[in-house]
Amino acid sequence: MDETPPDSPCIKVCVVDQVTGHCIGCGRSRDEIAGWLHFSDGEKSALVAELPGRLADMTAKRKRRGGRGSRRSEKD
Repeated sequence: MDETPPDSPCIKVCVVDQVTGHCIGCGRSRDEIAGWLHFSDGEKSALVAELPGRLADMTAKRKRRGGRGSRRSEKD
C-alpha cells in the first residue's frame, strides 16, 4: 500500500520570524517553503514531523507584547 505524500503544512499565516528565520504559521524556513514542490515524499514527511517542535520552540522563546496584563500595568 502506497502512502500519500504529506500535504503542505502551510496555514496561510506567512510571516517569517526574524530571530529563527522560520514562518510563524507553518514553521518552515524560506528555503523549505520554496523547495516544497521539489522535495521527495520522504523529505516532506521528515520535515512535517519536525515542525511541531519548531513551532513550540518559537512560541516558548517569543516574548509576549501587549495584551490585557500590559494595559493594566500601564494604568497602575
